Amino acid sequence: MTVKAIKGAIFHLLDDPETIGADQATQYFADGMLILEDGFVRACGKRADLEPGLGTGAEIVDHSGSLIMPGFIDTHIHFPQLDMIASFGEKLLDWLERYTFPEEAKFADPAHAEECANFFLEELLRNGTTSALVYGTVHKESIDALFGAAYKRGMRIVAGKALMDRNVPEAVRDTAESGDLDSRELIEKWHGKGRLGYAVTPRFAPACSDDQLTRAGKLLAEIPDLLMHTHMAENTSEMDWVKTLYPDAKDYLDVYAKFGLLTDRSVFAHCIHTGGEVFQRMAEHGAAVSHCPTSNLFLGSGLFNLREAEKYGVKVGLGTDVGAGTSFSMLQTLNEAYKVSHLKGHALDPYKSFFLATLGGARALNMADKVGNFEDGKEADFIVLDMAATPLLKRRLKTCTSIDETLFVLSMLGDDRTISHTYIAGECRYSK
Repeated sequence: MTVKAIKGAIFHLLDDPETIGADQATQYFADGMLILEDGFVRACGKRADLEPGLGTGAEIVDHSGSLIMPGFIDTHIHFPQLDMIASFGEKLLDWLERYTFPEEAKFADPAHAEECANFFLEELLRNGTTSALVYGTVHKESIDALFGAAYKRGMRIVAGKALMDRNVPEAVRDTAESGDLDSRELIEKWHGKGRLGYAVTPRFAPACSDDQLTRAGKLLAEIPDLLMHTHMAENTSEMDWVKTLYPDAKDYLDVYAKFGLLTDRSVFAHCIHTGGEVFQRMAEHGAAVSHCPTSNLFLGSGLFNLREAEKYGVKVGLGTDVGAGTSFSMLQTLNEAYKVSHLKGHALDPYKSFFLATLGGARALNMADKVGNFEDGKEADFIVLDMAATPLLKRRLKTCTSIDETLFVLSMLGDDRTISHTYIAGECRYSK
């Protein structure tokens, strides 16, 4: 048995602060200690209370002067879009044709996929992201490479090969039959291995035939712990296209529901141009939204109404959506989420922000029993934030008089430089 005791200021959330109130939902220990046993959390609290009970064999790791919190959870990101991040000037559908599909075509090459997968995961760790729901390309090789690299690092990654058998270039097209076969082979090889999970991944309804969506729904129903990961209502032209393709559907969500893809394991990225009764149905089925403010702003897609979604009880997590998103940093994503919420008429509270980036994301991905906070028995994925990462951050934090103000400043001024260490299952996998 390996016991570690991590010293430093500690912050985490026990629940949604808007549901039960910040006093009940948050825990902050200015002089705290996190006790780990074989990669799992065994205690979290004040150092003065926990330190006397440590045995003589415990390893002490001192991060005094820093802030320790659970690792970030990215609920929507495309690992094959590394080399097209910050591509100029297009809206969603043109952007896919001009940049995305040519870039993704390269992932038929296993060597390219492996090199990108390793860089991608190191970039996640450098930015403090310890778990993610990840899109691959249509090529089985892309997900083989990603899962292999994630398994070596012990990361909790859920991913799937993209399914798209129509309305896309030949180089990034599968068939309904081959997509189903490839998905099943990947599930057999990787799902449940280490901390890996598989997501059935239709690109979006316009890129998938009825046969392909039918097979995706059947696969999701057959294996009860798979996720389903897709896009919905990101762009107005996309919405019009879906109406043309599915004139008998009540709305975009109804298309997915028709094929058995609206479940409590479904994660829909974006959901900007929808609301009301659609959110009501999502909540009734336990589906989740990945809110991707950075990419929505970058592509000019629109502003997600977080308050509207949560009014109906929809689970919401945050996604960087690289490569339309322009940063792997969840801190920078919180920065953009705050601004989007302001434009939609409400200020996003810092406690709520960090809930979305940690425990809220874990709930959206159905992994809150494993990660998301420091409750006893959770996997010990956590990050250490450097409170003097930049001269401006150091100066501004000196004026903070409360943890909520500190968190807000971190979300406005923080970025990859703020992450000094990232731990996966109690082992340091990144150190600045």
